[in-house]
Amino acid sequence: MNKAIDKSFSKALLNWFEKHGRHDLPWQHPREPYRVWLSEIMLQQTQVQTVIPYFERFIAEFKDIEALANASQDEVLHLWTGLGYYARARNLHKAAQTIVEQHQGIFPENYEEIIDLPGIGPSTAAAILAQAFEKPHAILDGNVKRVLTRYHAISGWPGEKKIEKQLWEISKLHTPDHSAADYTQAIMDLGATVCSRSQPNCSACPLSNNCLAFEQGNQTDYPTSKKRSALPVKQTTMLLLQNTQGEFLLQKRPAQGIWGNLWSLPEVDESIIIEPELFGLKVKSQKSIPAFRHTFSHFHLDIKPLLCEVSTYKNTVMESQNHVWYKGDPADKRGLPGPVKKLLESLLEN
Repeated sequence: MNKAIDKSFSKALLNWFEKHGRHDLPWQHPREPYRVWLSEIMLQQTQVQTVIPYFERFIAEFKDIEALANASQDEVLHLWTGLGYYARARNLHKAAQTIVEQHQGIFPENYEEIIDLPGIGPSTAAAILAQAFEKPHAILDGNVKRVLTRYHAISGWPGEKKIEKQLWEISKLHTPDHSAADYTQAIMDLGATVCSRSQPNCSACPLSNNCLAFEQGNQTDYPTSKKRSALPVKQTTMLLLQNTQGEFLLQKRPAQGIWGNLWSLPEVDESIIIEPELFGLKVKSQKSIPAFRHTFSHFHLDIKPLLCEVSTYKNTVMESQNHVWYKGDPADKRGLPGPVKKLLESLLEN
């Protein structure tokens, strides 16, 4: 470690937070376990401004843990549509059911019990304990890693075990034994609003006087980036099979893999020639729609939509466990991938 740990770090941060921190986030009023937990899951790899409207819709629909546990997975995924990283929603739903079954619907206050819940890692568990129960626990999310690596000028990718272990130790030493909720929010706020990734506002930072990266003038060198190769590109053709009522055929995706358990458009390899009959449907015409790219964390997906006008044969029943007709009804609570929902909405509007 390149810098002595002292109480001036947390003191400066708490004083800054009192004047400049975020005190009006919806999950802070009231700051109770269910709301804190929901916000922490939504905020994983997602910015606050993006999360707020999703949080508000979610909390309006599922007012407590029991309501969430009793909902169908489709209802949960429907409200999550567009927020991405859908495993978070599936784990949130499973965790709610676990809390009802094993903890009488009351969110646990014990670290070991919290971290046993699906979708909760060490930093998320610590953030929940600090913000919902005022228990001092060190956290280490992306914002905190950025603040600490700059303050102590720690080189090396934070995802590397050795570096991550060092950062956990420093985070624990900096965490005060009081004001747990405020300190946790303060260090996250500082990383999100002042000690930002590309253009840190060091003149507004309460820690700059002792920050080694600021002293060296190389703030943006920290944290060290992971060496990345170019993202691979995959292609798919999505079939927009539209019946005479203007509805589109949706297919439920497998539980594993991207968009797990979401309702999406049937896909075929782009090299396959579309047959005159698909899914028991007669293809009357087909028309290509401009392709577009959707980027995941680990690859690009080039999507080529193909609009096919179809009609059903006699005695053909398409509604099944894995296939449904979709017409954009607001009452339809199915979860759709963001780009698929956007594509369908544009076609249904026209």
